[in-house]
Amino acid sequence: MNVDNKLPIGVFDSGVGGLTVVKELRKLLPKENVVYLGDTARVPYGTKSAETVTKYALSCSDFLVKKGIKMLVVACNTASSFALGTLEKKLSIPFTGVIQPGARSAKGISKSRHIGVIGTRGTIGSGSYERAIKFLDGGVTITGYACPLFVPIVEEGWESTKVAEEIAETYINELSKIDPEIDVLILGCTHYPLLRPIIERIVKKTFKNEVQIIDSAVSVATEVREMINKLGIDNPEGEGKFFCYVTDDSRIQELAQRFLGEKISCERVDL
Repeated sequence: MNVDNKLPIGVFDSGVGGLTVVKELRKLLPKENVVYLGDTARVPYGTKSAETVTKYALSCSDFLVKKGIKMLVVACNTASSFALGTLEKKLSIPFTGVIQPGARSAKGISKSRHIGVIGTRGTIGSGSYERAIKFLDGGVTITGYACPLFVPIVEEGWESTKVAEEIAETYINELSKIDPEIDVLILGCTHYPLLRPIIERIVKKTFKNEVQIIDSAVSVATEVREMINKLGIDNPEGEGKFFCYVTDDSRIQELAQRFLGEKISCERVDL
């Protein structure tokens, strides 16, 4: 593949949740430049139609491609559920979403062959994880459960509160009633890693099996590393730089600090 290896990896999400993916990418690929777009003016995607989400995903990818990137990561579960087919027809660079990497990781470690997925209504309603896992193994039982209150909890910074614990307990208990045999749980939203300590604690006391948690941000970063190495487009030298764009800068510094773990500067853009 004839490309400037120093070009950045482009990442977009509906908001700042995709910074959890950026965090894992920078940890795993410290030499790679990364450019991020958070469509914070139109967040959330999880409550919108497939047509609208696809339109938004196209505008986000167009913006990043024009900035000059060597690969695209769709770090939004909802956009990955609805828009990848359309993006495949439009893009001339390699890309990945968050569904397939998470699905492969889950299928690879499940012993009971019962896998749970929690996410937004859009992601769960799309059945994207079920299709992805069934493609790998048609005999696996997949149970999805929408947890719409998790995103606003995280956005408000309440992920360590009693309120968060009570809501998570309600969701996890309902999931366990549907399928008590689950031994792998996919966090099907980029916001959910911030709730992982609470989720793990509740899962441990709720399910009879030992449940492994799949953080799709880690799965995606691993897949990106494999893809750029296979394609020969890895950046061989230097210290990776990070650039951030948002479509609305309200609260971006506060949220980015929690999602990425460091202070960043962001430029506001219109799509």
